[in-house]
Amino acid sequence: MIRFAAVGLDHRHIYEQVGRLLALGCECAGYWTEGEPQPLAGFVERFPDLRRFDDKRRLLEDETIRLVVTAAVPGDRAAIAIEAMRHGKDVMTDKPGCTTLAALEVIKRTVRETGRIWSINFSERFEVPAVAKAAELVAQGRIGRVVQMAGFGPHRLNAHLRPAWFFEPARYGGILTDIASHQIDQFLFFTGSTDAEVTLASVANYANPDDPGLQDFGEIALRSPHGHGYIRVDWYTPDALPTWGDGRLTILGTEGYIELRKYVDVGSAGTDHLVLVNGTRCEKIDASGAGLPYFARLIADIRNRTETAMTQAHVFKVCELALTAQAMAEARA
Repeated sequence: MIRFAAVGLDHRHIYEQVGRLLALGCECAGYWTEGEPQPLAGFVERFPDLRRFDDKRRLLEDETIRLVVTAAVPGDRAAIAIEAMRHGKDVMTDKPGCTTLAALEVIKRTVRETGRIWSINFSERFEVPAVAKAAELVAQGRIGRVVQMAGFGPHRLNAHLRPAWFFEPARYGGILTDIASHQIDQFLFFTGSTDAEVTLASVANYANPDDPGLQDFGEIALRSPHGHGYIRVDWYTPDALPTWGDGRLTILGTEGYIELRKYVDVGSAGTDHLVLVNGTRCEKIDASGAGLPYFARLIADIRNRTETAMTQAHVFKVCELALTAQAMAEARA
């Protein structure tokens, strides 16, 4: 089984990255992180037997390690990934995988030169069973040809718990680079698009004047030869909601539609609620048991040098579109 290391523990997404690989039988050789980031205590509690290294080079230079996972500060992730690939490792990074177009170009060049895999764990697709079920239904033609997708990514701010870098645009990349990359990924995937045009991009800070570096609202419109998309992301989740955000996705086809209420459906128990409406069916489906194929597929890709989890071109395009939208929005702000 694959041996891997964690380098950079600055976001709680590292828990799932490491945990799901371990659950599939992978071996974690250890971890390194700068200082004492907030997620570290929770990481140690979840994985008490993992060894912390004081020098990441000891992990990068270990030839038995084939994969590096990172959830470092977003602005640091590109450098970590590039260094890991230069040491012969494949990489799974939290989103955003990078925060500038210049960094993306260096990553592309590094992938070409090393032949390594640079994968982004878009958790709002890869860690949501309802999305896996929706993908199955779309592939079966249950709603005809997909022509539009609307994705909503609200998040709870919890400003008092956030580290300083969370409020520094150069370090977190902006709300579209960060959160909206999830929805861009899903737009390209569900419409079958390999490219798209950003036709609308906006960012704002409406509710947090004391934190001028924070963007608490963002939106994007996309258009490709295969479909249209609208994306809204924000940091406005109210405290009464029992989870961090009411993430939703609507996939419109020529013969029906699918709506996902990923993490909560107010008035109903559980997660992964899927609504399917077409010519013969109008029903709500519990999709919580649909599975999460990304991690097993990535392991297979590392072994076989294939692209079953997602193509490298797709990863690059998601980042390019998110960074382009971010730059467009800031230029117009």
